[in-house]
Amino acid sequence: MEHSEGAGPELTAEIAAKVEAFVREVVVPYEEDPRRDHHDCPSEELVAELKDKARAAGVLTPHILADGRHLTQRETAVVLRASGLSPLGPLAVNTAAPDEGNMYLLGKVGSPAIKERFLKPLVEGHGRSAFFMTEPAAENGAGSDPSMMLTTCRLDGNHWVVNGKKAFITGADGAKVGIVMAKSDDGACMFLVDLPDPAIRIEHVPNTIDSSMPGGHAVVTIDNLRVPADQMLGQSGEGFRYAQVRLAPARLSHCMRWLGACIRANEIATDYANRRMAFGTTLIDHEGVGFMLADNLIDLKQSELIIDWCAGVLDAGEAGGAESSIAKVAVSEALMRVADRCVQVMGGSGVTDDTIVEQVFREIRAFRIYDGPTEVHKWSLAKKIKRDWRAAHEQR
Repeated sequence: MEHSEGAGPELTAEIAAKVEAFVREVVVPYEEDPRRDHHDCPSEELVAELKDKARAAGVLTPHILADGRHLTQRETAVVLRASGLSPLGPLAVNTAAPDEGNMYLLGKVGSPAIKERFLKPLVEGHGRSAFFMTEPAAENGAGSDPSMMLTTCRLDGNHWVVNGKKAFITGADGAKVGIVMAKSDDGACMFLVDLPDPAIRIEHVPNTIDSSMPGGHAVVTIDNLRVPADQMLGQSGEGFRYAQVRLAPARLSHCMRWLGACIRANEIATDYANRRMAFGTTLIDHEGVGFMLADNLIDLKQSELIIDWCAGVLDAGEAGGAESSIAKVAVSEALMRVADRCVQVMGGSGVTDDTIVEQVFREIRAFRIYDGPTEVHKWSLAKKIKRDWRAAHEQR
């Protein structure tokens, strides 16, 4: 997978239209499919069936072209938004987290051997991946602050030996590819591993507020995991630099997908408000309801525009750390308001599983924490404001 100038507006629009049609016509009926695990996450069987249909329809991994080119971030935004119109959509067309972010990272910095062995199966939809970075709070390990990482790695001959604990590892249960972060004497390191591995033991998969990720969010013990030296990404101590390559685009991808989900939730709430009668007229004619839907349009459009702005920054070659923090906060908070209003407009129907509205509400609530809570991003931005102020005054 080589990153280049993308597909161009016409091909991007064509890809997005195909993805949207597939999600609306093929994927949406599967939202009532009972094949779920005990955490209410889609089963492996269900995901495999959806991927087979996407493959047959020519919309599997649509953000990576047949010749290996990756869409630009602005183009990716249009396509991932279309995939997000159903909670099952990203799983079906292979744009879901953490796979999409992991594919981006390996496409950017993976060696030819790593791309062939680990990236190719992900792009082809023949397995899921997991990103092992977060650690248990009880251990006082890395969470929002990755510098607190306690998982260690040491060189032993031509292998690295990794030990530690990880938490909230999305999709670890059932994944085929793992990206494991650990700390050597040189600093953070990143390794590619085949899964399952007996040295990576899943201790617990907690029930969480969201239910769209196969495998859930596992707590994992890594006990003397031996990784061949050529499966390290880059060199010892370069792990945080590579994590930054993945960070901003993956953060923005969440915004793209969940914007699609909230567009769909708003469509459902709008349809309900135009059909439901109360006090002699339709709900939409009551200001209290109509104004909520108007506010939704405003928040959805603002989210779309800020995603496009941040994507443009990344496409220009900037790291986009501050910009992606701004986008993550603005979009997650705006979409939370949208999802909440959709539930409110639909009343009792909004809190049932008769539609995806209540699930979207739960997923967006989790999104405000995943990939960095709002408060961490604001804190980071405040530090930047202080640095910029000092720099400006030192020049005077």
